[in-house]
Amino acid sequence: MCRRIIVLVPVLFFIGCSVTSPPSRYQQHQDSAPIYRMDPASIQDATPKVEPPSRQGNKSPYEVRGITYQLLPDSQGYSATGMASWYGSKFHGHTTSNGEIYNMFAMSAAHKTLPIPTYLRVTNIENGRKVIVRVNDRGPFHGNRIIDLSYAAAMKLGFANQGVAAVNIEAIDPAAWNNRHNQTVPVTRQIPEVGTQGIFIQVAAFSQLESAQQLRRQLLLQTDQSVVILRDNQISPNLHKVQIGPVDNLELAQQIRQSLHANGHDMPMIIGLPKI
Repeated sequence: MCRRIIVLVPVLFFIGCSVTSPPSRYQQHQDSAPIYRMDPASIQDATPKVEPPSRQGNKSPYEVRGITYQLLPDSQGYSATGMASWYGSKFHGHTTSNGEIYNMFAMSAAHKTLPIPTYLRVTNIENGRKVIVRVNDRGPFHGNRIIDLSYAAAMKLGFANQGVAAVNIEAIDPAAWNNRHNQTVPVTRQIPEVGTQGIFIQVAAFSQLESAQQLRRQLLLQTDQSVVILRDNQISPNLHKVQIGPVDNLELAQQIRQSLHANGHDMPMIIGLPKI
């Protein structure tokens, strides 16, 4: 009788020292700034407008890394103080939580619990600089950070080089904001005689009225003084001068001038002196 001998050949499975992670949708491993530096003075704030809630990005509750987040019912009266970070090249061109494309050169932000979209005024506590951003993303989900800003917003606030900064964030009511800032802009003749109407601080001059109006809206967020647009119909009818004033005294005018310069504006001119 013939016997069959069965030889068992061990099969070896070689396992590497580390488990390969699923491929990331991001090409960069670490985030970074763009290859060129933006001029903070050229960065325009987001303009608040009344918008319906986004169809995406407003699921509540939602879970990230084992933590459950509950969205706020609305943003009315919201304010908070804490640490802000920013995100840039790694995420540039990818979709945000509401389906929009992230643009690191736009004035946007990510927040964990505010409705999307929400407009926020963000103040850098260290230097007093302010910006307006539009929340269209979720995050940040690490550390003690309360908001993740676009690279542009971080540049304008003056902390892109250091990565994080202490900030205060306040929700903006778009309807109320528009009622205040989109009123008819006064366009008058130039001051007829230097020194007869107090001190004025000229921040900039534009050939386009729309550009002057945009700057005026920004300045109204940075000062409680009157901001006007002046035009001399006889000498320079196409030049729109954005001025703050009249200011009561020269010392206050100098303070406002230095504050504007610290917020990224070219050094403004004081064009009037107290009448003697």
